[in-house]
Amino acid sequence: MAITSSLDGPVLVALAHAGKPLTVSEVASNAVRGSEIGIRKSLGRLVAQGIVTAVELGKVRVYSLNREHVAAGAALELAGLRSVLWQRIAREVEKWNVRPLYACVFGSAARHDGDAESDIDVLLVRPSTTAEVNAASKSKAAVAALGLWTEVIVTRAMSDVQIRKWEANVEQLHDLVRRWTGNPLQVVSLSAHDWAEHRRTKSTVYQNIRQDEIRLYDELGPSLYKYPKVKTS
Repeated sequence: MAITSSLDGPVLVALAHAGKPLTVSEVASNAVRGSEIGIRKSLGRLVAQGIVTAVELGKVRVYSLNREHVAAGAALELAGLRSVLWQRIAREVEKWNVRPLYACVFGSAARHDGDAESDIDVLLVRPSTTAEVNAASKSKAAVAALGLWTEVIVTRAMSDVQIRKWEANVEQLHDLVRRWTGNPLQVVSLSAHDWAEHRRTKSTVYQNIRQDEIRLYDELGPSLYKYPKVKTS
């Protein structure tokens, strides 16, 4: 998700999130894109404009966001855009007739290293169908893998009508995220039994998701993911 084409935006976001002075190398490590040379030039422009301050600490120059600058508010808003997106997605799935048991964002969007062309990857775990519930009930391993979801799934097995509604909701979410961000949404939609199997076998899909996941919605936990707030003072 990229709002500005220059490096100034990512540099300001990195400084806003940090809440402390950073060296050029530290800014480069925290920014979603840009070489150290490019970020050094960006910092020079921003210092000249007054929105970033630079001070010498021993032999090292460090940079920080000038929060008194009239444009500082815009930088803080940029830093909080992902928080807004996560909350929008969470609130959207909460309205569905059949809500996910679990939803999270993963991949480049979660790592903050995506750009204007990157997919926003979201996992949606739905209740299982009646057929899946009946099949899984014959396997102790399958039931055990469901853990705390077992009772929820048995009482909320999805009908064919609900499956079609679920698919329509997922399709609508694709359109919404495209309008909200300009980026395509990539949804991994799995039944609870399929996800439990991925967890049980520690599959590649499971490991890739768990590496970066940011929880958006959880049937058995807090509904809205509370993204870390950016310091405003």
